Amino acid sequence: MSDEEKLLTEDKDHVQIREELSQMSFEDLQKLKDKLGTKIYKETLFGKKEVIKRQFKRENKNRPREMSAKIPVSGLREVVKVKKVVTRDPRFDSMCGTFNEKAFKRSYGFISKLRENDLSTLKKELTQATDPRVIKKIKYLIQRVENQLREEKRLKKKEGKQQQEKKELMESIKRGEKPVFKKKSEKKVLDLISQYEELKETGKLKKHIKRLRKKNIHKDRAKLKISEME
Repeated sequence: MSDEEKLLTEDKDHVQIREELSQMSFEDLQKLKDKLGTKIYKETLFGKKEVIKRQFKRENKNRPREMSAKIPVSGLREVVKVKKVVTRDPRFDSMCGTFNEKAFKRSYGFISKLRENDLSTLKKELTQATDPRVIKKIKYLIQRVENQLREEKRLKKKEGKQQQEKKELMESIKRGEKPVFKKKSEKKVLDLISQYEELKETGKLKKHIKRLRKKNIHKDRAKLKISEME
């Protein structure tokens, strides 16, 4: 049987089915549709739809490719591949090695000298300045640099004490004596004594005591307010 004969027989079958269905009631048709399903019901009535797939081919390889309008284009399309830049933080990267505090201080020890030079230049600028805003800014910078230098000296002094303690312990071990380790409370008392002596030498002891008194008064007032509220 040829293709034309097949098509004719299929058309005849569809015509017969349509004639039979036309004699049925709407209720029976609905029951038949529910039983067969919408897809099969439509295929029996109208036949299968042939979907023609269009092939997008280029006549020449140098021509641009024709794309279907039904396929959505992605918003983030990578046209040109760009190498991803990976940022590294040397503080947390194992490839950069471990932090050596002694080596760091040895390499950047010149910063303290630069700060001292900055302090002297700022003091000169303060004597020459006339604008109150500029004077205020210079005073703030002087205070900041002085605090940084003071903190550096304090840390150096602390490190010197620690090294001295280690040296004394090593000497006592060499002599065959039992090493005596200081408690935190003892260290705290010694630090307070050294701080007291330093303030006394610089003449800032009275000022320091006044500041501590004010701090304690504020604390007491805050406690009283909380107790009154309760």
